[in-house]
Amino acid sequence: MLNSKRRVAIIGSQRIPFVRSFKEYARTSNKEMLTATIDALVTKFQLKNKLIGDVSLGAVMTSSIEWNLAREVVLGTGLDPHTPAFNVQRACGTSLETANLIALKIAAGQIESGIAGGSDTNSDLPIMLQRSLAWKLIDLNNAKSFGERLSRILSIRPKDLKPAYPGIVEPRTHLSMGQHTEKMVKEWKITREQQDQLAYESHMKAAQAYKDGFYADLVVPFKSAKRDTILREDTTMEKLAKLKPVFDKSSAGTMTAGNSTAFTDGAAAVFMASEDYANQNNLHVQAYFVDAEAAAVDFVQGAGLLMAPTIAVYRMLKRNNLTLQDFDFYEIHEAFAGQVLSTLKAWDNDDYCRKVLGAPKALGSIDRSKMNVKGGSLAVGHPFGATGARVLGTMAKLLDQRGKGRGLISVCTGGGMGVVAIVEK
Repeated sequence: MLNSKRRVAIIGSQRIPFVRSFKEYARTSNKEMLTATIDALVTKFQLKNKLIGDVSLGAVMTSSIEWNLAREVVLGTGLDPHTPAFNVQRACGTSLETANLIALKIAAGQIESGIAGGSDTNSDLPIMLQRSLAWKLIDLNNAKSFGERLSRILSIRPKDLKPAYPGIVEPRTHLSMGQHTEKMVKEWKITREQQDQLAYESHMKAAQAYKDGFYADLVVPFKSAKRDTILREDTTMEKLAKLKPVFDKSSAGTMTAGNSTAFTDGAAAVFMASEDYANQNNLHVQAYFVDAEAAAVDFVQGAGLLMAPTIAVYRMLKRNNLTLQDFDFYEIHEAFAGQVLSTLKAWDNDDYCRKVLGAPKALGSIDRSKMNVKGGSLAVGHPFGATGARVLGTMAKLLDQRGKGRGLISVCTGGGMGVVAIVEK
């Protein structure tokens, strides 16, 4: 590695509005959303016809026809077509992982600039054939005679024609993220009122951020959407309290559509560079990408599905000689209000931190007034592959506005993983 200690500058970010699935972006592909988002970066930072070191993009809900998604997106933008690109997928942590990979390349001296990002859509699902039909069609294609072809056709049964819809469930447990999180909130004794309160605060903070113009230069209009459409500035604790549980529908259930993220379509991207590149191109540096970490839990054997960020954060803090309280802002992805509250409670629990994290004592509590100060995923929305880039872009701007400071980013993911990062100004 030529230089593993070069500082990695975050120049800025762009995203299209995050919208409720099956509405504004119906019949819109990941490629279309990402192309619009990258082109917004091209315009904002005057990258037209410029050669970028590398582009890392990803999505969770992908189709086999999008096998070269990142490169196809680049070819559809104003970037120099000689710009390389590659795909990444780490569930809901996808675009934070793309940023980490670009940062590592810059820090190592392999490239001087890069773009990281991601997208997801539930409105353009990759609906597949049943495996049984696919196999029979392959056999039909390989048939050598009319008799063989007829035999293959006659072997197709009505059940083979049923579409195979992708499911948002864990293959190992056949439970959804919401069902897993219900187990977590019961284990950590998180109340319905506590979850609704966090959701309410998320909407109020996001609404205020829009009023203050915070998102004006971060969110670019796309199709009919001018701003995030899931945000409800008129919500109240009373309205949230009226919603019925959706995962555990018994009297013990506490998770509702109000304190869980909605299915969301959208895309986000971040432009990163070396300090030399930023200086040579007169680019303002918002903040610096310092470090990142990924971890996983054995949820199949009973660990909380979305608790891996607790482990990743501790490892990263230890490596950087920091405490959980050494931050001016916290961006903790709100997949579910209950998941955020379980994480915070775990960090403040001696027994958990000793046994699970291997820490000498509890990491302690954080100042909640510093968390998700411009609203979180519950209000803004959560396109799986785009959330990491959204929170990274938000954090960089927060630190830039403050003029100095340090931010902690934490994203839980499907498959029992977590991706976290440190950003500084």
